[in-house]
Amino acid sequence: METSSQGEQVHVDVEPAFCAEESAPSEQRYVFSYTITVHNHSRHSMQLMARHWTITQGSGQVQEVRGKGVVGQQPLIGPGQTFRYTSRAILDGPVGVMEGAFTCVDTATQRPFEVPIAPFRLAGPNQVH
Repeated sequence: METSSQGEQVHVDVEPAFCAEESAPSEQRYVFSYTITVHNHSRHSMQLMARHWTITQGSGQVQEVRGKGVVGQQPLIGPGQTFRYTSRAILDGPVGVMEGAFTCVDTATQRPFEVPIAPFRLAGPNQVH
């Protein structure tokens, strides 16, 4: 799998948020939403085929999540276009970190490439870790 120039021309923005109304701290259930925006700055269309997340809980427990596409889709993202979706993660504590990668295909060449997603923090209110 390449991390080609195509992958360098795709940028991912992440907006995490704590979902207090869905969380139950007394049951060690902390729900976070995260909104992902994928920006295709390349000259080719790309299709997001798969995701891989590593979720590190504040307790140190690590969870790997792999799957086809995102939110039930394998979106085709044209040159200059963006794709945005929101998903959730459930942690056993008020703090965690997610990072990962998307596996995409350049539709012009049919070559797969990886788009890394930098670590981002999930933190409930009043958490300073």
